[in-house]
Amino acid sequence: MAIQAHEIEDLIRASFPDAKITITDLAGDGNHYAAEVIDASFRGQNRVQQQRAVYAALKGKMDGSQGELHALALTTKAPD
Repeated sequence: MAIQAHEIEDLIRASFPDAKITITDLAGDGNHYAAEVIDASFRGQNRVQQQRAVYAALKGKMDGSQGELHALALTTKAPD
């Protein structure tokens, strides 16, 4: 089952309420997305730590072959 862009944003927003979040459906199929998450809480964290925090916010939606979200190209950073 495909997941909608707003559902991805809602999951991320629950953990990062003040973030600037941009979700793009890369293939138009509801399975391959890109997300950019810019949040002040990322300051002082390396990219792996930032991305792990975002993946945790997705609450298992990408887990295994039964995951609702097949692919997510993720960009994270702290605001300038």
